[in-house]
Amino acid sequence: MNNFRELNVWQKAMNLVTQIYKSTKYFPKEEQFGLTNQIRRCAVSIPSNIAEGAGRDSSKDFNRFLSIALGSSFELETQLIISKELEYISIESSNSIENELIEIQKMIRGLQKSLNK
Repeated sequence: MNNFRELNVWQKAMNLVTQIYKSTKYFPKEEQFGLTNQIRRCAVSIPSNIAEGAGRDSSKDFNRFLSIALGSSFELETQLIISKELEYISIESSNSIENELIEIQKMIRGLQKSLNK
C-alpha cells in the first residue's frame, strides 16, 4: 500500500526509538529485564506496526496496525511517567521524549483519519 520509509510518522517513530535507547542506557541494572526492556519494546513496536500496516493490502488493515502503534505509544507514555517518578530519567529528557511521542500520536491519528475518508 505505502512505502513506509517515506511516511513522516514512521521516520519520527524511528528517531524516537533511538532517543529511548539512549535514555534507558543508564537505567539501574535491576531494571534491565523489567522497565528498561518494556520501554524499549514499546518504542520499537510503534514504527514496526506502522511499517507492517503500510505493507498490508487494505486501508482497513493499515488502520488496525496504526491502532496498535497508537496503543503502544500510550503504553510508552505511561512507562515514561513511571521512570520519571522513580527518577530513572531526567525531567528534561522525559519531557523531550513525551513531546515527540505526543506529536507521533497526533500524526498517527491524522493518518487514520485520512484512511477513513
